[in-house]
Amino acid sequence: MTNSHAHSRSALKRSATTRSMLRRGLLALLLLAGSFGTWAQGVLPPPEKKPEPLTRILFVFDASNSMYSRWQTGTRMEVAQRLMRELLDSLARIENPNFELALRVYGHQKPVPPQDCNDTRLEVAFSPNSIPRIQKTIAGLRPMGTTPIANSILKAGGDFPDCADCREIIILITDGVEACDGDPCAASAILQSKGIMLKPFVIGIGLDANFAKDLGCIGTYFDAGDEQTFGKALNVIMTQALDNTSAQINLQDHQGVSSETDVPVILFNATSGATEEAMIHTMNYLGSPDTLDLDPLVPYRGTVYTVPPVQIGVSSVHAGKHNHLGANAAQGGLRLNMYGMPSRQTPPLAVVRKPNSTEIVHVQPLGSEQRYLVGTYELDILTLPRYRKTLVVEGGKTTELSIPAPGNASLTLKIASIGAIFLRENEDWTYVVPLDAGQTRQAFALQPGTYTVVYRPKAAQQTAYSKSQSFTVTSGATAIVNLP
Repeated sequence: MTNSHAHSRSALKRSATTRSMLRRGLLALLLLAGSFGTWAQGVLPPPEKKPEPLTRILFVFDASNSMYSRWQTGTRMEVAQRLMRELLDSLARIENPNFELALRVYGHQKPVPPQDCNDTRLEVAFSPNSIPRIQKTIAGLRPMGTTPIANSILKAGGDFPDCADCREIIILITDGVEACDGDPCAASAILQSKGIMLKPFVIGIGLDANFAKDLGCIGTYFDAGDEQTFGKALNVIMTQALDNTSAQINLQDHQGVSSETDVPVILFNATSGATEEAMIHTMNYLGSPDTLDLDPLVPYRGTVYTVPPVQIGVSSVHAGKHNHLGANAAQGGLRLNMYGMPSRQTPPLAVVRKPNSTEIVHVQPLGSEQRYLVGTYELDILTLPRYRKTLVVEGGKTTELSIPAPGNASLTLKIASIGAIFLRENEDWTYVVPLDAGQTRQAFALQPGTYTVVYRPKAAQQTAYSKSQSFTVTSGATAIVNLP
């Protein structure tokens, strides 16, 4: 009895184990089937989030002799030192910062007179932990020299180490204008056009309003007329420097509604020409243009790759608001049909141009549909003979053009001959294709119609040997043409 009970318990245990394994296997199959079903239904996993580029901010700090001037609660230098210390303290408290800071100073090494226009130096280079050294350096500055702004900007271009994916920003803090006959505006434009930096920020400390135009061409200018405005300017600049902003691209249809979509869009830096974004325009779940994250420091221009492409003009995006970029991109469809064409046959191509233009807009195979910007187009359909048609594409509609399928003409000559095939419409002769002077058997895919072949033996030296013969081609059939 004991052995019998033991065997029973063992059998029950094996049975339970088997059932457990079956349940786990069934669950795995269900999960796999569910996963497959999700993919089959077109449900996509979340898109990969692009890593944010490292932001590198170079402070170009004025320590020229004029920074000793009284301003508000102290000298200009004392106020600037205090506000910079407060800003850097707040930046130091940011966890996992995605930025690096550096400091260039000018006017702090050589007193005036005499004037030394090379008095500019990178005091703290870029590194992940540069804030304490920047604070210490700024705290120890004593105004001395002149104001070489242009030279400082040009040399600042070399302060940014090579980086494949970085945002390079200069913040110029000054209480004066260029004093060394340089051109700060040209210096800034050179660095921006080369893609070395984005558009700089300039804070003018206690400057006369007339000087704003002299500094505004360098970059985005903030007039700090008092301490409070200076502090606000620093905070606004850092917000723009460290944060992206939202935007959408509106592609308007023929009714002025932003409904056009599903076309490639490339956005460029309008100043440097660098590619900023490459995407397929998309509508979100609400049927509106999807939201993008754009850099408020970049002036954008773009190309929308409709057929033909349209341009997005130079657009500035603003921090702290939702921005709209856009273009008129009203489209309609063009369907080219060739009914009865054998499936194994390569479809003829249609060369699409704008009227009175030699530039090719698109090459579209017959048997396909393509969307075009609304307008008038000329089509050269590369059949034998060619068709030339002028069509109008209307917004929100599909224009159709149908041509018959070709037939075949099989020509047999007794001797190799020189000649050509012509389409005959009453007394109108349209040149179609030459004969191959080296072959006695030739085949041509021709559109339905009545043709005449004119030929002469290659070796003949008299015009009297010229002959002609007419034949008819119908869709899908072969015309046998024996030429005596």
